[in-house]
This record gives sequence, structure tokens and C-alpha cells, in this order.
Amino acid sequence: EYNKVLSQRQQLDGQLNENIMVKKELDILKEENDVFKLIGPVLVKQELCEAKQNVDKRMDYIKSELKRVDDLMSTLDKKLDSQRDVIDKLQQAFQQAQIKASINQSKS
Repeated sequence: EYNKVLSQRQQLDGQLNENIMVKKELDILKEENDVFKLIGPVLVKQELCEAKQNVDKRMDYIKSELKRVDDLMSTLDKKLDSQRDVIDKLQQAFQQAQIKASINQSKS
């Protein structure tokens, strides 16, 4: 499950970086420049301000998803730490039981 969430995080990071690059390119353009959006196999003309708004909305969405995934990863990390603690305690108890058994056998 952790690997799945980590993969989602990496994918979202890539999408955010891609959108940051698109935003930089759109910021370079002037209002009179043509902007096209790929819809299926067709390029459709789009207003520059609309394209910028779409990219901003997409970036906001990706950032909120990144926060959600980060929170989920944090929760999973805490569960993992808790399970490690339980395993450590069980190992210590097992080792102590082995020592006691060894001592009892040598007394017999």
C-alpha cells in the first residue's frame, strides 16, 4: 500500500512540474499570440487568459492531491512505526523467554 501511495506521489510531482513549465511558457506569451488546446485528435484555439486559468486550476488541484497523499503517507509511516515497535517488543520477549528456557534446562 505504501508503494502505491509513493507511486501516486511521484506521478503528482511529475504532473506539477509539467504544469509549472506550461505556466512559464504561457507567461512568456502576449495576448495576441495564439494558444491551442489538444482535445482528442484536434487542436482547438483557446484564449490565453483561459489557458492560464486552466493551468492554475490544474496546479491547485494537483497541490491539494499532493497534500492528501502526503497526509496519507504520514499516517502510513506512523502505522509502520507502531508495527515496528510491536515487533521489537515481541522479539525482546521471545529472546527473554529463550534465555529463561536455556537457564531452566541447564539447571535440570
